[in-house]
Amino acid sequence: MEFKGLYTAIVTPFSKNGKVDFDKLKELVDFQIANRIDGIIPVGTTGESPTLPIEDHMKVIKTVIERANGRCQIIAGTGANCTEEAIEQTKKAKKMGADATLQVTPYYNKPTQEGLYRHFSSVAEIGLPVVLYNVPGRTGTAIAVDTVARLSKNNNIPAIKEAGGSVDRVSEILSTCKITVLSGDDSLTLPMMALGAKGVISVASNYIPGHLKDMIEAFFAGNLEKAKELHYKYYKFMRDIFVETNPIPIKAAMARRGMIEEEYRLPLCPMSEKNKKLLFETMDSIGI
Repeated sequence: MEFKGLYTAIVTPFSKNGKVDFDKLKELVDFQIANRIDGIIPVGTTGESPTLPIEDHMKVIKTVIERANGRCQIIAGTGANCTEEAIEQTKKAKKMGADATLQVTPYYNKPTQEGLYRHFSSVAEIGLPVVLYNVPGRTGTAIAVDTVARLSKNNNIPAIKEAGGSVDRVSEILSTCKITVLSGDDSLTLPMMALGAKGVISVASNYIPGHLKDMIEAFFAGNLEKAKELHYKYYKFMRDIFVETNPIPIKAAMARRGMIEEEYRLPLCPMSEKNKKLLFETMDSIGI
């Protein structure tokens, strides 16, 4: 299975009563597919996975799979800091028809590299392709490059979402093994692709999927000037949607357009007025 292009880590929309808005979620899936994205990741960190109980978690995945109906890849966010839980959720996602699973580094308990190897290897035994997710800024633990290389020898672990904020790390990974790298940082997509990454798992594409798809297509078509032009045009937006904890700013942007309600589950809460003003000024300055 090839992983290449633009993948959206889709938000989980809530209604004003705090419930998951499944009708709105279906609309978001249609919007993404209409804008030519290659895949959708339901219930990643952007989908507020830590505050979704298992019933909601799996229902979101099921809704996205059914709505997409084979029109794009679905990489289900079924990671956990408990290996048994990650295995159970991944088994359910496989049964629902997910194409792959996104497995975040177990958070808070800070396993050793051997523990990480055993954790991801155990999930891979299910047979659903595993996309590793390295995001040490949120989990407290990085997957060492040597561990990535070791895991890449498993045919069921074909890719990694690299959100460590380091272009050098992409060079280290790709000079060490042949795993597919997908950028996990919107603003680093273009430089990471220049080094061999195959695309991005994006937050910004919740709002501007077509523009980012154009950038990625331009790059792979060899039109670097157009790709750079699009990167620089939307760079400040890609930067400012992380001015507060993701997915707070991207949800604020989407709510401004009327795509969703600006609703979160605690401990996440609405943006400060200062940062919202900054984000909206950036959006206005580039015409989005």
